[in-house]
Amino acid sequence: MLTVEAIKAIGEARLIYGSQRSIDLVRDHIPPGCIVKEIKDYKNLRELPEQALVLSTGDPMLSGLGYRKGRVIPGISSLQVACARLKISQMKVVPITVHGRSLDPEAVAFELGRGKCVFLLSDESFDLEGLCRHLEARGLSRSMAVLTDLGYPQEKICLGSTALPPSAPGLSCIFIGDI
Repeated sequence: MLTVEAIKAIGEARLIYGSQRSIDLVRDHIPPGCIVKEIKDYKNLRELPEQALVLSTGDPMLSGLGYRKGRVIPGISSLQVACARLKISQMKVVPITVHGRSLDPEAVAFELGRGKCVFLLSDESFDLEGLCRHLEARGLSRSMAVLTDLGYPQEKICLGSTALPPSAPGLSCIFIGDI
């Protein structure tokens, strides 16, 4: 979900780096003559030329590439889209990323105990069922939703609860709370 500002920046770029998926998503906006390179090693991002436009499909300031030097032009974030799809005010939401990170289940329990809704960005290694067992054992039964492929034609929203969690395949957005 590109913004007009992002489309303009891509259209003016002379050097673009990104994952194959991100490159494919913006291919129609890349100008002729622009050099496009696929990022193979994300550990060396700090070594990319400063004039390079770096594409990121994640939320750049939540679980993305926003730490890089230079201007950050966000698109419509998965948090915004998920809140809109579920009609949840962002004022009620605490985002936590477990994409490439470990999760402290007590952080989720604390926020749910405060009446907040927790938004998790997960990946294939995330143990949703283990988190749900932990929450249930703490008396924090809540409804939940798993959202995948937001903004794509195959977008999917599965509703459940901490007692009966839906499947959270690969990269997913997970809401736990009063949904």
